[in-house]
Formats: sequence, structure tokens, C-alpha cells
Amino acid sequence: MDAPLSALSFWHDSLPAPPRRRPPLSGDIDVDVAIVGAGYTGLWTAYYLAAANPSLRVAVLERETVGFGASGRNGGWCSALFPAAASWLARRYGAAAAVAQLRAMRETVDEVGRVIAAEGVDAQWAKGGSIVAARTPVQLARARAQVSEARRWGDTDLELLDARAAQAVIGATGVLGATYTPHCAALHPARLVHGLADAVARRGVTVCEGTTVTRIRPGAAETDHGRVRARYVLRATEAWTARLPGSRRDVAPVYSLMLATEPLPASSWDALGLRRRETFADHRHLVIYGQRTADGRLAFGGRGAPYHLGSRIEARFDREPAVFADLRRVLVDLFPAVRDVAITHTWGGPLGVPRDWCASVGLDRVSGLGAAGGYVGDGVATSNLAGRTLADLVLGHDSELVRLPWVGHRSRRWEPEPLRWLGVTAGLRVMTGADAEEARTGRPSRRAAAFARVLGH
Repeated sequence: MDAPLSALSFWHDSLPAPPRRRPPLSGDIDVDVAIVGAGYTGLWTAYYLAAANPSLRVAVLERETVGFGASGRNGGWCSALFPAAASWLARRYGAAAAVAQLRAMRETVDEVGRVIAAEGVDAQWAKGGSIVAARTPVQLARARAQVSEARRWGDTDLELLDARAAQAVIGATGVLGATYTPHCAALHPARLVHGLADAVARRGVTVCEGTTVTRIRPGAAETDHGRVRARYVLRATEAWTARLPGSRRDVAPVYSLMLATEPLPASSWDALGLRRRETFADHRHLVIYGQRTADGRLAFGGRGAPYHLGSRIEARFDREPAVFADLRRVLVDLFPAVRDVAITHTWGGPLGVPRDWCASVGLDRVSGLGAAGGYVGDGVATSNLAGRTLADLVLGHDSELVRLPWVGHRSRRWEPEPLRWLGVTAGLRVMTGADAEEARTGRPSRRAAAFARVLGH
């Protein structure tokens, strides 16, 4: 075990009761579908398979515990964000395909809310939308360009707010304007993933915790507790894909860290805003993200933690004091009123980043092997779309979902080390330096633009 459950995140610590530990696999079994990974992707896939065909035998295999990875540690944004830009998708798959992908993402936000309500999951869902503040003239120009680009791809819901309208939503300092979309909900990630595990168990799905999959091959998942023979074997391991034999270069595990404040009094929220629990960020290059939790805290995170040579994942990498200090500094810069507020939790974990920054889902019907992932931190809703799509692919349904451009997409593999470390580290430094460059010059960062061209975005 990498870490005790209570050390994983604020979300795990704030579950209403300790989750029931499910037993490991007890020997060889035969099923129709074996799913590796009991996070959002694996559990959503199991949910839709069981709902569509209750006679299917489905087993979900998890090395640690339900929601051990990003599903239990993320920022709690159920958003319509897709990691690859529409223009990038259009260049490769056509404009109509790009529009369809983004439309499916917007619809997915409401689908997650629908299932939460239907299954009675107390995930503290609040669809207040998302506001991204522009706090410099360069950021404001970027916000305007983002809205213009959204219109190009059929998104008429992304709004550009002027300073007054933005400040009415978020009481951050220096707000010159903002973009706002209604297609986002704040939620409690661990409540969702454990509620989803309970929902699939009620439908007869077998969920095995403490079961390490050592090899995935056509017809079987080999584990330390026995062999699971299956017509379809689906990988839903996200950042932990790098630990599977032969998959170390499929995704780069890049860390994102978070902190949570103590609950704030109502008087503080009068000034901070976020009355509908809008999720929030700003238009800097190095990603930050936050939400107002149901119990009145600020849960706030960002990128910038180092990538570790060889795609290593270790519990100690969740704790980077310098990054937590930077996060607190940024949070206080946004909201000076929280300067003396206690930080009660700090945590982190790895994201799965494919070489081209494009998530994918697919199934080879000949071998029976399928997979989904590469969400680059935008996985709360995207994993639901992946689960529905994998279910349709397994069941042979010719749906709109299986014709989306990310279905069957193949990202090229990351470079061998040390080139992989050099590339990922350079990217992190470029994004950090880009924000400093813009603050110094008052002009858009040439470094960030050059890096985007290298990625092809």
C-alpha cells in the first residue's frame, strides 16, 4: 500500500463514514468483462454495462482501494473541458467531429448530475458554472480570444464578463473581467467515486480491492490473487498505466497538488463570492483551480510539481512543501482575506498526460483489449463519457458516442528517458516562466506560444 487512506486527500478525510473495504479476488474466475482500475473510468464503464445488460458478468480489479487515484483526490470540477483544443481536433478529424466532441462534453456534465440524482449519491453536487478571472490586460485579451474561439466551434454559452459582472461572482483582487460557462459543477470527488462503487455493486458487479493486476493480455487479466478470464479486458488506470509492463511510455504521470482551508465564516463568503459554488481559476498559463466546498472551505490546487524520472509514482511525491507554499501564496494573492486562515489539508497525486495532450478511448474487438484515459486533469466528466463509450463499444452499439473523434485515437508514446524527463520538465518551466514574462513585459508570452506550436496545439 502506498499510503493510508486518511492521508490521501481532504475528500477522503471528509467522507461521512469510513468506506467498507471490499475483499480481494479469491482465485481464478471467468467473467464477460474485466476492468482494471476502480476509479471513475472503470466504475462508470461497469455502471453502464450493468445498466444496459444486467446478465453480463463484470469484475473491477483495483490494486489499492476504490478512488485511490485521481478520482478521490481531484479538484471536484465536473466540467465540459476536454484536454485537446477544438482546433487541434478539427485539423485531424474535421470540424464536424470537433464540434461533436465538445457538444458531447457539455451534455456529459448533465449526465453525471442525472446519475448522481438517480442513484441517491450525496456528492454535494452544485452546478454553479465556472468562472475564470482575467487579472491582467494580457489575460483579458486571452479571455476575449477564448470566447471568440468558442463561438467558432458552436459554444454560445461561454460568456465574456466585464469587470463589474465578474466581481459580482468572485471577490478576487485585480479582476478586469472573466470568462464564465454554465457547464460545470462543483462536487465532492470521493463521495462520488464511493457512491458509484456502491451503485455498481447493487447491480451485481464484482469490485475487488487489494488486487494487483500484473499483466493484461487478450482473454485475461493476471493478478496476484488469481487469473480473471474475460472476453473483454479494459484498462482504466490513468496515471498508473506507467506501472504496467510495456506501458511506461504511454502516459507521463505529472503531479498536481492541492490544499484546503478551514471552514470560513459567512462574513468571509460575503466578500469572496462564489455564492452558487462556482468553480474558479484565472487565465494564467500555469493551471490553478479551486472551489467553494459544501462546508464552506476553499479547496485550491495547481500544477507545477516536478515530474519524476522514469515516470515514477511514489506516495512521497504527493508532498512538495515548496509547491504547497506557492499555492498558499497564490491563494492569498487572489483572496487577501484568507491570509491568516488555517490550512487543514494538503495532498496531491499524479495525472495521466499523453504525448499529444489528447484523451482517448478505444476497443480492439479482435483481441478484446480496450482502454480509456489521458485526461490531463480534466477527467471527472470525461471519464463518464469514456465509460459510456466503452460500454457501447463492448456491446456493439452503433451510437453517436462511438463515432466521436477521440474513439480509436492513438497518441504517440513519450520519448525514452532522460528525454521524457527533459521534455516534461521543460514544459513545466515554460509555463511558469510564461506567467513571469507576461507580468514583466505586459505582452503575451512568446515562450508559451512556441511551446504550444511544439505540441501542435
